[in-house]
Amino acid sequence: MPLFAIISTLLAVALIMLWRQNVRLGRERFIRDYVFPKGLMDRFAKQRSDLSLKDRALVARGLRQFFLSYLLSGRRFVSMPSQVVDDLWHEFILYTKNYDAFCSKAFGRFLHHTPAVVLGAEQQNNEGLRRCWYWCCKEENINPKNPTRLPLLFALDAKLGIADGFIYTPDCKALTTSQSGTLHCGADLGSGTRSDGSGGDRCDNDSGDCGGDGGDGGGGGGGCGGD
Repeated sequence: MPLFAIISTLLAVALIMLWRQNVRLGRERFIRDYVFPKGLMDRFAKQRSDLSLKDRALVARGLRQFFLSYLLSGRRFVSMPSQVVDDLWHEFILYTKNYDAFCSKAFGRFLHHTPAVVLGAEQQNNEGLRRCWYWCCKEENINPKNPTRLPLLFALDAKLGIADGFIYTPDCKALTTSQSGTLHCGADLGSGTRSDGSGGDRCDNDSGDCGGDGGDGGGGGGGCGGD
């Protein structure tokens, strides 16, 4: 191949990568700055009347963190770990036009909803939850494998005393036998192996595996997210 053709190809690839990065950064800014539809938080307040205005603002932050984890994972499968944030997400979806427009600008496609889940015995079922954990930890500069605290999205149900919520702790050693069915260890999410046949790569490694940085490239499907 002539030198000119090689240089042209490399330049084209670089420009495409730069474009994808700029698209992703634009979408990330859009999610962080997005103003939720008027009336949404009032509807949510009726559903969760025990929460204060400050509490509901934290839930909204948690929902943004979930949306960011989906975007930053390359729009791969992610699962929702919080019941109270899931409630707000569901209310948002009921604003159908607003939610559709949000998804289009934030992800370039519609993000479907499925119920919140918690860490279970099946590795396959945990993949989306582990990916969400990885990117939420990265968002808050937490080591996913050895966390000293929980990222907001995983801490909210316990912090707000949600009766039907999912409760996590960063310290596996703090778990007792009696708590094993109700209290879940965040470090277990960071140390689990992948279930996609890749040879057991960690989902918390520095390359962002079990998530990865796909830019605008995507990949199929999303869990409590995805297509």
